[in-house]
Formats: sequence, C-alpha cells, structure tokens
Amino acid sequence: MGNHFFAYISRMRCVKRWALMRNTEQENISEHSHMVAVLAHALAVIENRVYGGSVDADRAAVVALYHDATEILTGDMPTPIKYYNPEIKDAYRKVETVAEEKLLSMLPRELQSDYAPLLKNEDRQVKEIVKAADKLSAYIKCVEELKAGNLEFKRAAEQTRAALDAMRLPALDYFLANCMDSFSKTLDELD
Repeated sequence: MGNHFFAYISRMRCVKRWALMRNTEQENISEHSHMVAVLAHALAVIENRVYGGSVDADRAAVVALYHDATEILTGDMPTPIKYYNPEIKDAYRKVETVAEEKLLSMLPRELQSDYAPLLKNEDRQVKEIVKAADKLSAYIKCVEELKAGNLEFKRAAEQTRAALDAMRLPALDYFLANCMDSFSKTLDELD
C-alpha cells in the first residue's frame, strides 16, 4: 500500500451530499467538512468565552475537517437509511471503522499516530462539538435551499432544527440565537 492518504483526502470534493434530494446548489463532503470545521471552532470558542468551558477549539476544527473522511471510501449514506434501525446503524459504524483503518494505513507509518486521533476522535467534548457543528451545517444547507425556493428541504429543515434543539448544548443555542438568522438573508440584507 502506497502513501495515498492525502490523494484520497483530496477526493472528498468528488463525494456528493444530499444524493436523494433535488439541490439548487450541489454540496460535496470537502465543502461540508470545511463548514463543519468553521462551525466547530466557533462553537468551541463560544463554549469557552461565554460559558467558561475548556474545549480545544483548534483541535475541534481539525477533527471536523476529517469527520467525514471515511466517506471517501464508503460514500455518503443518506441519514434516513443510515439510522433506519439499530442493525443498519451498527453495521454502518463497523464499515466506518474499517474505512478509518484503511485510510490510516495509507499514511507513512511515522505519521499514523498523529492522524489516528483525528479520524478516531475520543475526546468527549470535541466529539460533542463536532457532532453539533455537523448537524448545524446540515441545517444551514436546508435554510439556504429553502431561501432559494427549494421546498424539497422543508421537512429536513424541520427535523434538523428539532435535532439541534434536542442537543441542549449552550454554545449551539447561543449560535442559533445570535448567528443563525444571517443565513436566511440575501447578500444585500447582510450589508
């Protein structure tokens, strides 16, 4: 096996998201991961500055950059299928674990220990922040699609917002209350 890790990572731009939905603007996992990194960093900073937390914001951003890296090998499975029942969810987790190991094996051996914690994040706080940022990114996508008149995303927006509210994460609630409204505005309205 060659050292193909970074070549595979560059292919994140080839994996499309929201495959079962009509999109006004296509999104790939590279674009999504960038936004999740921006949001994870923001949520960690909010947690630390507003709520006295101690989340490593830089680490949250980097973990977020790699949070969907396994989808280079597995593809993006639609959420309704991925979480349809416990057996499918468990099987998909096993597939993701195999994909993580395969990606790590594509790195030079001396780099693997540096990337393993990014692909297999075990930090509870960072995991919670990245999960919230991932869901928030999906919600932003829904809001942007609705803003463009695409009602295909109406139910997804409602379900995703309910999932965000159910997380009961103060930094996330802060972001939703103070920053989310901007995503439904036009460029002229942002001025």
